[in-house]
Amino acid sequence: ARSKPAMPRESARDVSELVAAARDGDRSAFEELVRATHADTYTLAYRLTGDEEDARDVVQEAYLRAYRGLRRFRGDAQFTTWMYRITANCAATHLGRRSRHRHHDLDEAASVPDGHPDRDPQLRADGDDLRDRLLAALDGLPPRLRAVVVLRDVYELPHEAIAAELGISESAAKVRLHRARKKLRDELFPRREGRRAV
Repeated sequence: ARSKPAMPRESARDVSELVAAARDGDRSAFEELVRATHADTYTLAYRLTGDEEDARDVVQEAYLRAYRGLRRFRGDAQFTTWMYRITANCAATHLGRRSRHRHHDLDEAASVPDGHPDRDPQLRADGDDLRDRLLAALDGLPPRLRAVVVLRDVYELPHEAIAAELGISESAAKVRLHRARKKLRDELFPRREGRRAV
């Protein structure tokens, strides 16, 4: 079974009470909301930016925007869903401002969930190698394509939700996903020149 990142795990009553208190000006309630949602917000920001420093900047900006806009939060969606939307927008803005594309070493501590590494060390090595290549290929995607892949293939959001999160049409989300997956496939499994079609 494939492991997927944790989606919002909020107790609706607790979070809604915190949101109501924060909307009424209770700063400690907002701080508690930040503590309750920070890990998931940071994870999304990191996956969208591919860089720890950029992710921290995006998270800081996202919570600042959330604080400023809290009075406009209607409660139509969960607070964490609203935070994801703000975070995705902040990441897009942040990456758009970057003047150059930066590459960083991959985090060696991150590991791919492996079926039975204790029984097959080669399986673990192959999985780690594929993970490293996939993360490098994902980092090489333009931010607008990376965002769609992360939201669809990591967070498993439907096309409609991705379109809403990124402020694009559903068909544009599908096109970007197709282009991103093709770029990833070409990077991970390049065709050998001179190989003849069978």
